[in-house]
Amino acid sequence: MRQDLPPIALSVRQPSAWAIIHGGKDIENRSLGSVRAGRMDCRTICIHAAIGLKEAEYNWSVYKFQPNGVMIPRPDALPRRAIIGTVDVVDIVDHSDSPWFGGPMGLVLQNPTPIDPIPCTGELGYFEWHPDGDVAEPLPWMRKWGRNGQDLQTQDLFDDLPTAFKTAPPRPYK
Repeated sequence: MRQDLPPIALSVRQPSAWAIIHGGKDIENRSLGSVRAGRMDCRTICIHAAIGLKEAEYNWSVYKFQPNGVMIPRPDALPRRAIIGTVDVVDIVDHSDSPWFGGPMGLVLQNPTPIDPIPCTGELGYFEWHPDGDVAEPLPWMRKWGRNGQDLQTQDLFDDLPTAFKTAPPRPYK
């Protein structure tokens, strides 16, 4: 572990981990049970990009993040199974005016600082992290995302334009 990084991390699924560090996501939503079980409190932590990411989750996130002005990188460009930055947890709330709050509890985040990805296995709750292994390779669906008949309107020539969905993608979780 680098000496200048906090020893504690929180694993967050992509693309939310990316949005915390790069996209202005100032709330990480958790249940009250996970806050308690994960011994979550206010301090500076590392953000760990979890290895798990399903296509339906990614599509839903692209669709939901755009109204907040956030254009997520392609799924094959998002590091997974790695520490990707640090953030200050400054409060834990049960309501917020932030567009990122979805409850029931939210970790209020400030001062995101990106770092080059450091391979690391994640755990639930706050965990003491140690570098190991490799950053996860993109899955096959990630490499072909947005091409060939998906329910998307993408422009390979205009990568800076937001992705448009012909219809809203189904919500992958409740």
